[in-house]
Amino acid sequence: MKIAVIGGTGLIGSQVVKILNASGHEAVPHSPSTGLDLRSGQGLREALAGTDVVVNLTNSPTFDEASLAFFQETMDNLLTAAKAAGVGHAVILSIVGVDQVPGLAYYRAKVLQEDLLKAGPVPYSIVRATQFFEFMDATLSWTADENAVRLPATLLQPIAAADVAQAVADVSQGAPLQGTRNVAGPEVFALDELGKITLAARGDHRAVVTDNSAGMFAAVSGDVLIAKKGTVIARTTYRQWLAR
Repeated sequence: MKIAVIGGTGLIGSQVVKILNASGHEAVPHSPSTGLDLRSGQGLREALAGTDVVVNLTNSPTFDEASLAFFQETMDNLLTAAKAAGVGHAVILSIVGVDQVPGLAYYRAKVLQEDLLKAGPVPYSIVRATQFFEFMDATLSWTADENAVRLPATLLQPIAAADVAQAVADVSQGAPLQGTRNVAGPEVFALDELGKITLAARGDHRAVVTDNSAGMFAAVSGDVLIAKKGTVIARTTYRQWLAR
């Protein structure tokens, strides 16, 4: 199959392209660096010509209210072009529990993206993943100073980006789900605990202070970001990933 991977030069996309090509498909990466601007639609018709599947891994440049307009515009453009090109399957990557965190504008924007896909003219699949191991350092930086890192005790079940890429590639090669597949890592952590593990592995001696008002994940309560029944559980543990 010919598979267009939009956002195909990023963290997940580049790995998806590699997996799909190794499986015998023709996976083509598209991004602003290749001349595709999903927000304006520039290059989209050419990118989808002769394509069987389109995988959309583009992300909003911000996590605030502006992300709603980003996903509205990009999904409108993508679905219109995919229908015109006769694309038979559209895949997006979203977040486990995304519809249960209305306090975060970015999560509301991702729900909008999912809803637009579901209501659109192209058979679809949604892959929802938990938080990536690779984003942990950025998460720590949001609420850190030279002496301490403040983190809430939010429950997370993080996953390696490589395992997310494999899940996206698997779904992209199959028939449209007309639904959602959830994927998560094998372990549940409180975010403050995860911070302590990360700092220790980095040789960073700053203290982790539990503060349930600190950072983006303070808006999350309970176990909404944790895998539920039917979730595909990846193998890579956080400590294995850190050791690499």
